[in-house]
Order: sequence, then structure tokens, then C-alpha cells
Amino acid sequence: MKSSARTPAAAPAAAVDLAATTAPTPARVPKPRADAVRNRERILVAAREMFVEAGADAPLDEIARRAGIGNATLYRHFPDRAALVHHVVLYVMDRVTALAEDSLAQEPDAFAALCRFTHAAADERIGALCPMLSDGFDHDHPELHAARDALESAVETLVAAGQGAGLLRADIGVGDLMVALSQLSRPLPGTDCLGADRFAHRHLQLFLDGLRAPARSELPGTAATLEDLRRASRA
Repeated sequence: MKSSARTPAAAPAAAVDLAATTAPTPARVPKPRADAVRNRERILVAAREMFVEAGADAPLDEIARRAGIGNATLYRHFPDRAALVHHVVLYVMDRVTALAEDSLAQEPDAFAALCRFTHAAADERIGALCPMLSDGFDHDHPELHAARDALESAVETLVAAGQGAGLLRADIGVGDLMVALSQLSRPLPGTDCLGADRFAHRHLQLFLDGLRAPARSELPGTAATLEDLRRASRA
């Protein structure tokens, strides 16, 4: 006796092919044009220099002029001052992080790596960040947290390498280095910023010589950590 049960009919091949071809495909994110990347870089560099000279309230028109682009191009990349300040801070932090990593990778001597990093970070105008991190700046933005964590990790590794090699005095912390770097690389108000660069590097080297081990004096207080700096900035 033949069974009366019927097996389900196979789906037509055309229908299967149609279902496969109509599945959504991931959208491709277009790469920015080379000229757009260059313009963005020009704006960030010009804004960094202007913020050093005139603070975070520097005229946006002057930043555009110095970058060699029109106002419309500036606003196309950064719709307002807050966005520009945010991205200048990230730009400087990312570049300083790369400097810390590169210095340690390229210098066989850990103290020479520290010196190389410190002078290069001064040239990146890292001292200009402090006045910009004022009221209205989003300190809790995820991008800022990620950039800060990467910077802290890179500089901590640099300092630890110097101390581990016995070349850097043991009674200083990463916070001590970053405070001195920020203060010594920031021009005094009303001074010629470019003319002050040569003094910044002289004084930074004097500071760095004082970090050599063995220590020649006893430092007052305790070593400053990065957490100390964060608490002070929130106070």
C-alpha cells in the first residue's frame, strides 16, 4: 500500500535565488577625498597655533585664513567652535601619544627616549590644552576618554622604562612630568609665542636633567599621579 503522506515540495530554484540576491548588503562608507583630509589637517594645525596665541576664543575667520581655506570649508568640517576645540584637543592628544610610543621604540636609551618625547610634545603645543579644557568643554565625551587613556598608557610606559633601567629618579610620577611639560611649553600671556620656543626647550632640558638618577636632592611632597591631575581639574 502506498503512503498517503505527501512530502513538501521543494522551493522553486528561482525563488531561492531571488531570496539570496535580495538580502541586504552592508553599506560602504566612502573614504574622504584626499583634499578634504588635507583641509582638515590644515584647519587643526592652524587652530592649534591660534589657540596657543589667543586662547580658545580665537577668531574662526583668522583660523580659516591661516589654514589657507575659506570659512565655508572650515564650517563644513567643524560646524561650531565647540566641535573645533574638541577635535583640536583630540588631535594634539593623539599626536603626543604617537610621539611617546615612537620615542621608546626608536631610542635604545630609556632616558634619551624620555627627552626626545618631552621636546617633541612641547612642539605639539600640548601646553595649550589646559586653557581649552575649561567651562563648556565636554570632559566626559567617549572620544576624549579613549584618547586620554591611550596617552596616559603611553607616557606611563615611557616613565616606567626609565625608572626600570635606573636612569630616571624613582620619586617622580607621570603627573610630575606632564605638569612640568604643560607649564614650560605654554607661553606667557602677551609674549611672542614663536620667540619663546627657544626658552621652552632650554628650560625643559634643565628640568629633564633634574630627573636623572641618582637623585641629587629630596623632593618635597609626593610624586604626582595622573589621577591627582584629574582630581585637581575637577575641583
